[in-house]
Parts: sequence; C-alpha cells; structure tokens
Amino acid sequence: MEKFTIDNQTMTYIDQGEGPVLVLGHSYLWDSKMWQPQIEALSQSYRCIVPDLWSHGSSEAAPTTMRNLKDYAQHILSLLDHLGIQDFSIIGLSVGGMWGTELAALAPSRVKSLVLMDTFVGLEPEVAHAKYFEMLGGIEQLKSVPRPIVDAVVPLFFANDAQTDNPELVGDFAQTLSKIQGEHAEQIARIGRMVFGRRDLIDTVEQFALPVLVAVGQEDKPRPVLESYLMHDCITGSELVQIPKAGHISNLEQPEFVTKMLETFLAKVYG
Repeated sequence: MEKFTIDNQTMTYIDQGEGPVLVLGHSYLWDSKMWQPQIEALSQSYRCIVPDLWSHGSSEAAPTTMRNLKDYAQHILSLLDHLGIQDFSIIGLSVGGMWGTELAALAPSRVKSLVLMDTFVGLEPEVAHAKYFEMLGGIEQLKSVPRPIVDAVVPLFFANDAQTDNPELVGDFAQTLSKIQGEHAEQIARIGRMVFGRRDLIDTVEQFALPVLVAVGQEDKPRPVLESYLMHDCITGSELVQIPKAGHISNLEQPEFVTKMLETFLAKVYG
C-alpha cells in the first residue's frame, strides 16, 4: 500500500500496473482489496489506482475539513496530481460511483470514461435515508456495530442465495463489521452521513459527454435495478448491463463476469 497525506491525515492506496490509468472506488464498509480480482486482470494492461476511502482499510479518519463527497473527490484529484496523472478513467461501485461522479464533474477534461456500478447519484430515497441515518446514529452512540445492525446490514450487500453460494464472503464481511469499535465506529458513521446525505447529481450526469457504463447486480437491494435504468436514461449514449445472480458487491459475487464486462468496455474507450 502507498500513502498520501492531505490536511495531516494519511490516505492509503494501491498503485499497480502500467498503461492508461484507472481509478477504482470501493463500496462503503469495504476497502480497496474488494477490487483484487479485477486489479489482477486489469493491471496487465492498465495502471490501477485504488484508494481506501477515509476510515476504511488502512486510511486514517477523514480530515476535519471534509464535509461531503465533493470534498473527497477533490482529495482524489490531489492524489492524481501528486502522481503526475493527467487523464484517467473512473470505475466506482456504490459510494465509489458517487464520488466518482463528483470527480468527473470536477475535472471533465481529464476523465476518459466512467463506470457506475451498483450506485445511484440522485438523492437517497426518503425512507432509506431515514433508516440509514437511524442505524448510523446507533453506531455512533454505541461506538460499535451491534449484532442486530450487523444482522440487518449484511444481507443488504449480497444476492439472495449468497449465504449458500458464497458463505466465506458473507461471513468475512459480518466479522469485519463486528470489529468496528470506538472512534473508528464514530468516523465510519460520519462518512455514512456524507454517503446517504449526498447531493443530487442527476442534472449533472445529464450533461456528461463521455463513455459511461452503468452496471448493477440483478439482486442489488440498496441500489435496485430501477435506479440504474434511471441513470442510464439520463446519460446520453450510456450502456447498461445487469449482472446476473449478483447483489450490491457484484464484482466479488460474479468476478469473472464483471472483469470481462470492464475489459470489453475499456477496450472500446482505449482501442
């Protein structure tokens, strides 16, 4: 893992491979290692830059100056400037797609293409917003992720039969959540409020004039297929792919399908 410091806080990131640059953003409550199957394949032809979101993986807590995902996109732009990277493509899953869209809006002339996976860049629907903020309040108050919240959250991330088809993936995630304690739990909740209280970028993506792939697990619960259709309809010329037998963490539930999908899309972008 490489390190980069912003406002006295240290961000960690993977920098692997050579060629055109891909910036990969992981899901909330996961980290950069989530992308390992895709990094192994894509780094044969591309340079993969994969940051750990603040308070995730080995990154420290977000700087006190960070208020929203637009601020975080600026942090990633600073990292890319530090690395001397001018042009790049963005592959964002869940919150990775949300800040990836902010980054594309910040630096439109530098972004070659955008992949929005299992994400939604409009406002969080009201019922979900209330439910998630209640959970985040509980995590903050208890300075941990209590068992009832673990049991409620884990199934949201996976396909319906994941417990049977991929028990190790499900079990590891449950264990990771159970270990979040103390100040880390408070900081995770702080990031969660930025994710689920994000601004509406639907009008912004309607203005995008770059290759965009929208992809979603057919069984994604937090980001249902309908939301991806809405984004696809808003973005002229975008492609839409449904990932079979996958939930929210589609790249780990169907790694071969997702890797092939990304390789095919990127080949069209980079020839």
